[in-house]
This record gives sequence, structure tokens and C-alpha cells, in this order.
Amino acid sequence: MGAEGGSERFSVILATRNRGKALEFSRLLGEAFSVEALPPDVEMPKESGKTFAENARLKAEGVFEALGGQFAALADDSGLEVAALDGKPGVQSARYAGEGATDGDNVSKLLAEMAAAEDRSARFVCSLCLVLPFADAGAPECGDYGDRVIIEASATVKGVIEQAPRGTRGFGYDPVFRPEEWTETLGEASIDQKDLVSHRGAAARALLQRMRTEGWLPGGS
Repeated sequence: MGAEGGSERFSVILATRNRGKALEFSRLLGEAFSVEALPPDVEMPKESGKTFAENARLKAEGVFEALGGQFAALADDSGLEVAALDGKPGVQSARYAGEGATDGDNVSKLLAEMAAAEDRSARFVCSLCLVLPFADAGAPECGDYGDRVIIEASATVKGVIEQAPRGTRGFGYDPVFRPEEWTETLGEASIDQKDLVSHRGAAARALLQRMRTEGWLPGGS
């Protein structure tokens, strides 16, 4: 469903079963989106893309189609790219230590592979894809892909990989990633601090700006 009667707030299904991501996007997009959980009977499509943007679109369109094209779907694909590992773990970030790996497993493998690395620079990447039913009332004439409108955005944040995890906040690689010019890892940062600098925070802001520019939300130029 699209914008709710006069409130300019979109109801969207978030294409993830990652609780941390669901909470983060509910917080980041709350001004424009009412974020709803993925129904348990909807199967997530395989992440077979070679880039974060490809995977985000595969997930968003897969969930959109699974829901009969009647509900907006929002997906992200995000992960860590490490210079010393030639961009790994990349799109395999969530599965770096194997299918079913825990955050701790992935972090342990990353640190082991970087034990002798002098260059510890890295970046987090986030790509977002929002798929809206084109039949939504008042849909602007832009970005039409037949029965749907696709709006995409992406962002990165640069930093370094620490020698050992620090902090218990966040999830994924947050405890070992220290943003540039920070003394804390994302695992040590408060929620507000993380939202200001994180790749998902930046991508969410970019998505909202695109929606304003294209007329989906008020405030565009």
C-alpha cells in the first residue's frame, strides 16, 4: 500500500529476517514509512547478484511479487569491503564464515584473515531498493517499470578494522569497524551516533531525498 490518507507515510514490507536491520530501518525511515515485518510465509529470494545493488533489487522485487504486487517492498543489501582482502567479504558479508554463520563467526574469520595486514582500511556499503505498486493513488510519472515503480539509493562509510572487537551494541561487523576520525567502533556508539554516520543511515537519507525530489514526499525542490 502507498501513502496513507493524507499522512504522506508509506506502509512498506521490509524484505529481511534480520531483526537488527528491521529495528534500524524502522528508526531511520520512521518519518516517511510505516515499516512492517516480512510475513513468515514469504520466502526470501536467493541473493545471487554480484553487487549490493543487484541483491537489494532481487530481494525487493522478489518480495513485491510474492505479495501479489499489492504492497510496497523495501530491501537493503549491505556489507563490508576490506582493502587488504581485495574487497572481501563484500556481498558475502553475512555468510563469510559459511551458511548459517553467526556475527561472531564472521568477525572471527575476518580478524584471522587480517592478522598480518598492515592496511586495515575498509568501508561499509549499503544499497536500498524500494518497489511501489504503480497503481498507488497520486503516483508521480517517474521510474515506471510496468506495474511498479523502483526507487534506489546507496551510500558508503569509510573506516578501519580494529585488532579485536570493542563494544556490544549494533550487530554484524560493528564491533570491529571504526569510522574515519572516530575513536570508537560502531559497536561502542550510541544509537544516535551510529545513525548519523552509518552506511544504512546515509542510504536511508539518500532514499528519502530521492523521494522528495521525485515528488513522492513533500519538501522536494
